[in-house]
Amino acid sequence: MEVKTIRDLAELQTREGLKFVAGHRMCAGCGISSILRTVLSASTKPVVVVNATGCLEVVSTTYPFTAWNTPWLHVTFVNAGSAASGVETAYKALKKKGLLKEEVNIVAIGGDGGTYDIGIQAISGAFERGHNFLYVCYDNEGYMNTGHQRSGATPFGASSTTQPAGKVSIGKKEWRKDLVKIFAGHNIPYIAQANVYNVMDLYKKAKKALEIEGPKFLNVLMPCTTNWSFPENLTMKISRLATETNFWPLYEIEKGVLTVNVKPKDRKPIEEFLKLQTRFKHLFTEDNKKYIEEIQKKIDEDFENLLKLEKVTHEEGVRI
Repeated sequence: MEVKTIRDLAELQTREGLKFVAGHRMCAGCGISSILRTVLSASTKPVVVVNATGCLEVVSTTYPFTAWNTPWLHVTFVNAGSAASGVETAYKALKKKGLLKEEVNIVAIGGDGGTYDIGIQAISGAFERGHNFLYVCYDNEGYMNTGHQRSGATPFGASSTTQPAGKVSIGKKEWRKDLVKIFAGHNIPYIAQANVYNVMDLYKKAKKALEIEGPKFLNVLMPCTTNWSFPENLTMKISRLATETNFWPLYEIEKGVLTVNVKPKDRKPIEEFLKLQTRFKHLFTEDNKKYIEEIQKKIDEDFENLLKLEKVTHEEGVRI
C-alpha cells in the first residue's frame, strides 16, 4: 500500500497484521503507541523488536498479557544496542547457513534514559561497527517510568525530582545533549529527528530508514502527560508547539547531507510551549523571566546554525 496521506496511514494501521496491538496500559494521552505503530507500519517486512527497559516495556508486557504481535526481546537499560547487534549477527549467520530465507527488519527501541545516558555506549559501539538495524528513541526528556528524574535529554530550566526548582535552584542548570549530532559523528547513513504530532513526517523517515542498509537512528519527541504535567488532551498541541517554536526542529541527515523538514514561517515564542507544562511554571516569575530569554536565545542560535549546515551540505558539498 502506498501511503501519501493521514487517511492512508490510518487505514494501514487498522488492517490485520499489526505488529503492536491493543492491551497495553499506557497513560492517557501517551503518544508512544502512536510512534510505535507509525514506525512499525512503515516496514514491508517482518520486524524483530529489541526493547530496552522503560515505559514502553513496562506497559506493553504486564504478565500474562502482551501488546506485541511480532518477535520481541526485552533487555536492560544498558544493552539494547548490543542486543540488537547480536540479533542482527545471528540472523545473518542463519541466513548464510540456509536456515532462514525471509528478509526481516530489526528495530531497537528505548526511551531517552536508555538512549542518551545508560545505553549510549552499546548504541555507539553498534553504530561504529555498522550493524544493520534501526534504533528509535521515544524522547520524553527524563526518567519518567521511575518518577521523573532528570536525564541527559531534560531541557535547561525544567524541574524534576532530582533537580527540583525552588528557592536556590531553577531546576536543571545544564543544556540537554544534542544526541542527533553525537550519532552523526558516527558517520552512519541515516539519522533523523521527528515528533509524535507529525505522523506523516515520522512515517516517511521510518520508511526511508528501514530501506537503507546499515545503522539508522530516529529521535522522536514524545511529551509525557504525567510528568510534564499537562491535561492528556494536549499531547499533540504541545508536541506541535515544540516544533513551531523551534524547540524541537524536524530534520534528517542522509549520507552526511542535512535537510530541515519544517521551517516555521512565523516562529512562535518559546513561552507558548513552556507555559502549558508544570515543569516550567517557576520560570514565569519576575525573577526568573531572564531564563526564558536565555532559552529563546539558545533556540534561535541553534536553529540558525541548523539552517547554515543545511546550506553548506546542499550547496557546497560539505558532509556532516
